[in-house]
Amino acid sequence: MSKRKSAKYKLDRRMGENIWGRPNSPVNKRSYGPGQHGQRRKSKMSDFGLQLRAKQKLKGYYGDVTEKQFRSTYKDATRLKGDTGQNLIGLLERRLDMIVYRAKFAPTIFAARQIVNHGHIYVNGVKCNIPSRRCDLGDVISLGSKAKEMALVIEAQSLPEREIPDYVVPEGNDKVAFTRIPKLDEVPYPVTMEPNLVVEFYSR
Repeated sequence: MSKRKSAKYKLDRRMGENIWGRPNSPVNKRSYGPGQHGQRRKSKMSDFGLQLRAKQKLKGYYGDVTEKQFRSTYKDATRLKGDTGQNLIGLLERRLDMIVYRAKFAPTIFAARQIVNHGHIYVNGVKCNIPSRRCDLGDVISLGSKAKEMALVIEAQSLPEREIPDYVVPEGNDKVAFTRIPKLDEVPYPVTMEPNLVVEFYSR
């Protein structure tokens, strides 16, 4: 498993947006970027810069997945019928760690990845510790017995800042079913995502 080694919220400040919609994001207090050059005047961004920024923002939102893994997901999206940008979002939303996050089993995507990695999540009754596992329609994702009592999980389920989307259907407090693949406008992003620019970036 790979993990984000640098400060997570530094991405918020670099982008100038509250990527995960969390109330403790430093961008709520300091809108400028991190580091000693964070407050310098910004010049007009090139097309390449806009595309790169869109890619970094989308990749960061899903737990800062590695470039190799993200590019692989993009290639899978190009092989599917229909709009590549929409396909990319659909594949990212099918990740097990993201479904755990959407189900409010964890307060952040990073915590969701950790819970999966530590073996607290079951898919169709079978333990799975692979955060990047791609779930299928109808899969049932549930918490293990120990996870139900974890303070982290209890905290996540009480968070008022986000709701469970309708494509992740709760079956009690410790189980959800992944019922359909969402389109871009159905995904509850706190900020605007631009998968079309990501497609342009990789199509260069």
